Amino acid sequence: MTLIRFEPFGARRDRTAAMPFIMLTTLIDMVAIGLIVPVLPALVGVLTGSQADQAFWYGAVTFAFSFANFFSSPILGALSDSRGRRPVLLVGFCGLALSFFATALATAVWMLIAVRLVSGAMQSNLAIANAYVADITPPDARARRFGMLGAMFGVGFILGPVMGGLLGAIDLQLPFFVAGSLALLNLLYGYFVLPESLPQARRHAFNWKAINPVASLRGLAQMKGAGPLVAVVACSGLAQFVLYTSWVLYTTFKFGWGPLENGWSLAAVGVVSAVVQGLLLGRLLKRFSPQRLAVLGLVSSTLAYALWGAASQGWMMFAVIFINLLGATVSATIQSIISGAASARNQGQVLGAVSGLNSLMAVLAPLISAPLLAMVSHLSKGDWRLGAPLYFCALLQASALLLAVTHFRRERRLRNPAVSGSGTRPG
Repeated sequence: MTLIRFEPFGARRDRTAAMPFIMLTTLIDMVAIGLIVPVLPALVGVLTGSQADQAFWYGAVTFAFSFANFFSSPILGALSDSRGRRPVLLVGFCGLALSFFATALATAVWMLIAVRLVSGAMQSNLAIANAYVADITPPDARARRFGMLGAMFGVGFILGPVMGGLLGAIDLQLPFFVAGSLALLNLLYGYFVLPESLPQARRHAFNWKAINPVASLRGLAQMKGAGPLVAVVACSGLAQFVLYTSWVLYTTFKFGWGPLENGWSLAAVGVVSAVVQGLLLGRLLKRFSPQRLAVLGLVSSTLAYALWGAASQGWMMFAVIFINLLGATVSATIQSIISGAASARNQGQVLGAVSGLNSLMAVLAPLISAPLLAMVSHLSKGDWRLGAPLYFCALLQASALLLAVTHFRRERRLRNPAVSGSGTRPG
């Protein structure tokens, strides 16, 4: 497979890779993605005939992206280890722009599915951005810097959904055109400004055998010191993606929310993510180890899922969002532990495999959330049973919590046999 080499005319070659570059790239990327979140389910609804059909076909549209991304993420991660992070990011920006503009012009559900398949195959931007951060950050500082990157994700989800909700209230296609324009802006920024983070000395040849998605996940599971966390990532990731694929339709069915209300609710999620990961995570890591913070975050998010499902009024959704502060630390802490177990030469491949695992969970999520939503779509607004997808998320997150506690305690005993059987909490 040949990857186009992006070497911009007149670009500065002496620019040193640093956090501000990748943070701005991630921010623009997340604003673009956030723009479409509150309006894509409504667009699918325009092209379908009932709430049950809307839930089913929205599940199919989200499945298409995740299915393609599952197979492409390990390839893109390995290519970034071989050719550098920057060209792979540029390909991803192209994929996003194509997806947004084509979605705006779609007149049938099958067109949305086809576009999402192509887009999913072309980009794994978040995984490559994480590998970029790992390239320029010593292992003991990665949790904090992954949190900084997560803060950009949060800021993007403050601005994007609100803009998407406001624009979607004017015209459902408008947010997609704006998102496509932002993706093109990111392409130009990456082409002319973004420096490469991976020096030639740390690159290695592309190996087709290493990019099999099943082999990548197997290698991740066998990684010393972090392998069992694969199950934690899987359960927590599946819960998160079931929430993502259910949120807008769930709040629409239960509270009668439209794009504007959903935009504000997703912005609230972004505020919490930005504050926790950008401001609080560093302070929390001075007080708690990544392992203990991950456990506390899993406890918090398990309770949050259950409370979202049981909410009887819309304001309660916002209250739980702001209470669930520690839930925003889980991804960064778990990812830092896995990154710390990987070598400097295969960060892209390992984090690409993590992205591939998350993509697999994203493949499974609509297959679970769509039937659950369709099953309860006939119920009246406010019925507690409409929270079925969120109750399922709580069960998954509780499973992730149990697995994490078991793994951390085992690792602690291996490091210090003297504490074996003492019941000491992970930390």
